[in-house]
Amino acid sequence: MEAIVFCGIQASGKTTFYKEKFFRTHVRISLDQLNTRNKENKFIETCINTQQAFVVDNTNPSVNDRAKYISIAKANKFKVIGYYFQSKLSESLSRNSLRSGKENIAEIGIKGTFSKLELPGYEEGFDELYYVEIEDNSFQVKKWTDEI
Repeated sequence: MEAIVFCGIQASGKTTFYKEKFFRTHVRISLDQLNTRNKENKFIETCINTQQAFVVDNTNPSVNDRAKYISIAKANKFKVIGYYFQSKLSESLSRNSLRSGKENIAEIGIKGTFSKLELPGYEEGFDELYYVEIEDNSFQVKKWTDEI
């Protein structure tokens, strides 16, 4: 089974990418949807216990943020795949400005996440790692090369 961990600032395309690529095959684990770590943990536990593939659709900006998902997945023999979403602050702020209601994130929140952003690496425990960028309103996925 697969555990997929997304990494990128708000409005970098993570949820739209999930909907396009994984909606039919993987459970979405997202604090935007679940609201609490307790609920998030219960969903992950259920996925682990039922061998259900899942995607962690959070910002996961730091190595520490990603570590908890990677360790539980590895301990339960899940393949761990990471997707880093190109995180250009100006582009994310622009996309965010088109959002309304709860989907619109305060600029300070996006900038705060951006300031914590650490590039992922295979040494974290990923079995596969990809770089995702948006070009002409479509996602371009490339194998990770430790370069941006």
